[in-house]
Amino acid sequence: MNYQTEAKPQCWRAVVVFDDRPEMLLYLNRSSPQVRAGYRAAYLDLLDEEERVHVASVSMQRWQGAPDSGRWVHQSDLPVPLKEKIAIAA
Repeated sequence: MNYQTEAKPQCWRAVVVFDDRPEMLLYLNRSSPQVRAGYRAAYLDLLDEEERVHVASVSMQRWQGAPDSGRWVHQSDLPVPLKEKIAIAA
């Protein structure tokens, strides 16, 4: 018998999809609202100007399956942050 210690963990992430290189993990958190709230700051912190030019999209994904055997499933595309819009919001 297999007993799982967690009932159903929720794990969400934002992934940057580039037009010229492999995708990159941008932000990880326990819920979609937390990912939506935090990915913009991570975008500006992790990516330099050269990398931002090659961003095709930002994908929000959730984990589907057991903690040790599952896969990431695309849920929606998030808006690609622009430096001007983030400065206005702050």
